[in-house]
Amino acid sequence: MNDNQIIRIDGSKKSGSGTIVRDAVLFGVLTKKTIKLDNIRSKRPKPGLRPQHLKVLEASSEICDGKLKGAFVGSGTIEFYPGKVIRGGRYTFHIGTAGSATMLASSILPLGLFAGSPSTYRIIGGLFQDFAPSAFHLKYVLVPQVQKMGADIQINIVRPGYVPKGNGVLEIRISPLKKKLNPIILTDQGKCLGVKGYSLSSHLEKRRVSERIAEECEKQLEASGFKNDIRILNDTKDTPVFEKAAVQSGAALAVWAQTDTGCMIGADMAGAIRRSAEFIGNTVARNLMEDIRSGACSDRFLSDQLIPFAALAQGISKYRIPRMTDHIDARMWLADTILGAKTQIRENLVQIEGIGYL
Repeated sequence: MNDNQIIRIDGSKKSGSGTIVRDAVLFGVLTKKTIKLDNIRSKRPKPGLRPQHLKVLEASSEICDGKLKGAFVGSGTIEFYPGKVIRGGRYTFHIGTAGSATMLASSILPLGLFAGSPSTYRIIGGLFQDFAPSAFHLKYVLVPQVQKMGADIQINIVRPGYVPKGNGVLEIRISPLKKKLNPIILTDQGKCLGVKGYSLSSHLEKRRVSERIAEECEKQLEASGFKNDIRILNDTKDTPVFEKAAVQSGAALAVWAQTDTGCMIGADMAGAIRRSAEFIGNTVARNLMEDIRSGACSDRFLSDQLIPFAALAQGISKYRIPRMTDHIDARMWLADTILGAKTQIRENLVQIEGIGYL
């Protein structure tokens, strides 16, 4: 293969995070361009590929019949050779750790939209942990906005999973697009219609963890005038909510506000050792209110998660974000570099001219 057919990406640039790995490979599959990644996560405490990043590479390669070179845990350089087709069908991807199942899910969602037949992805790993969107945020915030763009995606949380054991199960069903994705336009926040959410805990009923998280979050929201409906879940007691109970104790809170102009603004946090239920409830409420009060039309996480879909859509997407982040910067850079989308941001208004991929 000639050198000019290879897209070279320095993984230490911009955010320097695993996001660069995920998007580079995703865009490589869609454009059928070979991707060479160097300096993968070189500035992180544990540089190179972690198990969840490796599984993204392996899953993407399996879905498109691609080939990988140099892909192993700890690797700082990989080459990815995409195949010629994106195959539908049933897949099971086991991360093997509590690594984020939602990160893997969001990385392969677009592949299912452009596959030759319907896809079902069963992903086993962590569903609620730090430094990754929760399964609730994926299901109730990101996916509904992508559905508005024309996608047919269904999410089922089969079993919660937490650090350190993982073993959460997420099942995703995707129908291929019949026409190009529509752009997303969210420039006016409008009026908040209320806040919904889930306060979840597993094997912690005696300590009333779900109840205490919800009570603190509700107290903060109500003090600021936000109506809310936060559902309390104890998965080892309320098993009809999930098909299976978690294999270990854990907790998570996710809330989201919807406005009369179609905006979705969410916030979430997982439990952790020495992190009190009250701290979780308070922090999530304050983060949500901070993003709402910024006048944004998406939350700090959804803002970067929408970028790949907007870059693939037909037309110009515009949406107002709470603030610029390294992840937004990195994902816009990759959409420009690999896809050829035209992206810009001015005064917290993201604008992306998509390539109309189908």
